[in-house]
Amino acid sequence: MSPARQPEEARAAAGQDQDDGTLAGTPRRRWFPLASHGHADTAAATALRAPATGPIDPLDGPRLALAGRVVTMDAAFRVIDRAVVYVDRGTIVDVRERAAPCPPGFEAVRPVASGGTIYPGLIELHNHLSYNALPLWSPVPRRFEHRGQWPDHPDYRKLISGPMTVVGRYRDAAGQAALLAPLVRYVECRCLFGGVTTSQGIMLSSNAGIQRYYRGIVRNVERTDDPLLSEAQGRIADVDAKDARSFLSRLAKEDSCFLLHLSEGVTPDGRADSIARRHFLALQVAPGEWALNDRFAGIHAAGLLPEDYEVLARHGGAMVWSPLSNLLLYGATARVDAARAAGVRIGLGSDWSPSGSKNLLGELKVAWLYAQHLLAGALSARDLVAMATCDAAAILKWQQALGSLEAGKRADLLVVDGAAGDPYEALIKARETDIRLVMINGIGRYGVPGLMGAAGAAGEAVVVGGRRRRLFVEHKTGDPDVANVSLAQARAALRTAFRNLPKLARELEKPRRVVHAMLDAPQPVVWSLALDEIQDTGVVLRPRLPFDGPADYSGVETVAARAPAPPLSAILEPIALDPLTVADDAQFLQRIAAQPNVPPAVRDNLASLY
Repeated sequence: MSPARQPEEARAAAGQDQDDGTLAGTPRRRWFPLASHGHADTAAATALRAPATGPIDPLDGPRLALAGRVVTMDAAFRVIDRAVVYVDRGTIVDVRERAAPCPPGFEAVRPVASGGTIYPGLIELHNHLSYNALPLWSPVPRRFEHRGQWPDHPDYRKLISGPMTVVGRYRDAAGQAALLAPLVRYVECRCLFGGVTTSQGIMLSSNAGIQRYYRGIVRNVERTDDPLLSEAQGRIADVDAKDARSFLSRLAKEDSCFLLHLSEGVTPDGRADSIARRHFLALQVAPGEWALNDRFAGIHAAGLLPEDYEVLARHGGAMVWSPLSNLLLYGATARVDAARAAGVRIGLGSDWSPSGSKNLLGELKVAWLYAQHLLAGALSARDLVAMATCDAAAILKWQQALGSLEAGKRADLLVVDGAAGDPYEALIKARETDIRLVMINGIGRYGVPGLMGAAGAAGEAVVVGGRRRRLFVEHKTGDPDVANVSLAQARAALRTAFRNLPKLARELEKPRRVVHAMLDAPQPVVWSLALDEIQDTGVVLRPRLPFDGPADYSGVETVAARAPAPPLSAILEPIALDPLTVADDAQFLQRIAAQPNVPPAVRDNLASLY
C-alpha cells in the first residue's frame, strides 16, 4: 500500500507533480529521476537462459498426409472444405485441395482421413502449469478488487499455496523430489487433452542454486533452444522489476516478448483510480515516457480503462486475456472490446486450475459467452480462435513458424470431430471428447487410436470422457526423469500425495538430519519446482515500478514476503486431485454454476457448450 501522504512541500522537494490522466479522478503522479545503472542482465535473469543443447523439438517427425476440412488461420483466413495437409520431418510441406496433385515425394503416401476439421494447435500465453493439479476454488468466498487481496484469505494457504508448497518441497527417502515428475506429466497431459500445443513453462530450481525450465512435450514459450522460435520471458529479476531504467533496458533487449502480469484486478465503471490501474500507470516512468514497447504483453490487464489500452496500442504492446479467472475472483474482466478497438493484439490464457478453465478450449467457451452476452457480440468466433492461434504466435514473434497452417511452418495442429457449420464456432463449441488428434512438430501426441497409429505413435492407452484415446509421450530430447512416468502412474502418485497432505507436511516440518561429508565431496544435484510467489526465486512475474514515491512499489508483494503463519500440518486437509478434463469431472460445471462472482450469462450457459 502507498505510504502516508507527505506534506506538499516534501512532495515538491522529492519530485515533480504531474497529472497525466484524461479522466477526472485519475491519480496524480510524482516523477523521480530514473536510475542510470541499467543492470538488465542480472544473474537471476541470466540463470533462466541455460545453454542450448539443441532444439527441444527437433525436426524429425514422419511423412504424413492428413485429409479433412482445413482452417488455415493464414492472413486471408482461408478455409478449405476438402484439403490435405502434407507433413514431413515436423514441417508442413503444403496445404492443398484434395483433388490437387500431391507435392513431390508424397506420391507413395496415402492421405489419412482425419474425420474432422484441422486447425493450428492452440497457443496458450498464460498458465501456471505447476498448480494445475489443484481443484477449483469453490466457491470463491467474496468478490476481490485486486491481486493483493485474495492471497490473504485463509482459504488460499489451505487450498492453494500450502498444498503446492508440500508438493514442491517433498523429498523421498533418497532425497529426491518424488512428486516432480508425476506433476509434470499430469499437467502436460491436461494441456494436450484440451488441444494445447504451446503453453508457458514449468520452472525448476536446484540445490546448487541453478534455475531452468523443464523440457517437455508441450512447447514452452520460455524455452525452445530453437533460433526460429525466440524465447519469451515470463519472469524478470526482482531488482529490474523495481527500477525504471533497468526495466526499460531489459525490455529493450528482449527479442521475443515479456509476458508479465499487469493490472490484476478491476477499475469499476465510473472510477478512474484503483490499485489495479495504478500498476499500469506506474509504467509511465517520466512525463511522456512509458516502459512499454512491442515486446511487452500484459497478462490480465483487467484494471485498464479505454484510454490506457490506447497507450498500450500506441507503443505496440499486447495483452493476454483470462476471462474465467478474472470473473471468478473479481466479478469482471478486461475491457477487451476497448482493447480491440484501440488496436491491441490479444492472446488467451486459462491461468490455472484454482480459478480458471481446465484448458484453453474451455477458456474459448467462456470468452465466447462473455463476448456474445456482455459485449453484444463485439468479438466474433473467428476473432477468438485467432487469439489462440495466429495472434498468439504474432505476440511471441513466432508468426513465421507457427500460428497458421501454411507451407514451411511447424506441424503443430489440432483435429476436431466433424466438418459442418461455421468452422470457428465449431472449435469453440467442441467438447474435449471431440478432439481426434493433437500433433506437435509432426509428432502425434494425443488422439483417437486410428489417427495415432497412422502417425506412427501408439503410446499409452487412456480414456477421456468414456472414449478410448492414445497418449504418446516418448521424447528423446525431454527431461529424462519424466520419461518413464506414465499418466496412470502420475495420477496414482498425485492422488496418494493429495490424500496425505497433512502427513507429508509434518514430515517436511521435522528437523532434517545433516550428514557430514568431506568438504570437497561432490553433492548430487536435486531439482524441485520453483514456485513463484511461494518461495523467493530472485525473479518476479510483474513489474513493480514506483508510483507515488521511490519506495511506493506498484503491484503486490509476493506470498514469500508475508508474515509468518501456523505450520502447514495444522491447517492442511486431504484434497482431491483435479480431473484433467470437464468430461471426467462431474462437479466442475456445477461448481461454476454456484460461483457468485461470475455473471449469470456465463455461469448459466457454460454447460450448454460441453
